[in-house]
Amino acid sequence: MSLLDRIGVDIGRKLKLEDAIAWAAANGVKHIDIQLDTGANKVTMFDDARCAAIRAQCEATGVHVALHTLSAVNVAEYSPFLADAVDSYMRAYIEVAPKLGAQWIVVHAGYHFTADVPMRMEAARDRLKRMVAHAEQHGALLLLENLNKEPANAEVNYLAHTMEEWAYFYDAIDSPAFALSFTANHAHLMPEGVPAWIDAIPLARVREVRLADCRRNGDEEHLVLGAGDFDFGDMFARLEGKGYRGAYTNAFGTLEDMQSARHAMVELARGRGVAA
Repeated sequence: MSLLDRIGVDIGRKLKLEDAIAWAAANGVKHIDIQLDTGANKVTMFDDARCAAIRAQCEATGVHVALHTLSAVNVAEYSPFLADAVDSYMRAYIEVAPKLGAQWIVVHAGYHFTADVPMRMEAARDRLKRMVAHAEQHGALLLLENLNKEPANAEVNYLAHTMEEWAYFYDAIDSPAFALSFTANHAHLMPEGVPAWIDAIPLARVREVRLADCRRNGDEEHLVLGAGDFDFGDMFARLEGKGYRGAYTNAFGTLEDMQSARHAMVELARGRGVAA
């Protein structure tokens, strides 16, 4: 598969899933990522008949769908009632994924409130283990994403935004139903930078690399290509040079921004010697 075909688009909440598949097919996009949290895309809106029709639409168009849970749902939740709700939310995604033929579900490690980091990390680890076991039973695949840092004085911070925190979770879970989603622009915000992250992470476990422009050591921004200082050509050369052949997903701006950037990214990769 060509590099262009491996670069997909994060639909998020922009389109109804059926319309998103049609848009992707019309624009030559082979892979889309979508949330099932709002409107016509709420996870509770997918009965067996709708799922079957979507699978048939994907097969007819050659478009692959992946799901992306909402990072605002705290996977590290431990409070009574709320903890059960998070489990139910994640199980719903896991159970609908195979019905839709979804390639994977991107999940997160949650967030903490500064004073309760160990409890939150343990709660997130244990929940992810439970959800991976559930995914094994349903034939789904979970990808744990490395999230973004917050400003230094923030009280609330995402878990798995450092190399060490991300490894805490993926070292604890060994399953064919569990892999990784590497958000490269989040690594660009960290002191080590993208090259160090690529060298450190278990690349064989990465199924997706998520992309947006941003500013080195800056705050979380999903900028359009060229608006920041992220070196896309170098990133492609490093990943492809290490044998990565998985998916990339653009997550910034409008659908048109992400679509046009696919072609520009291929040229940046070719400029660094990548056979695209």
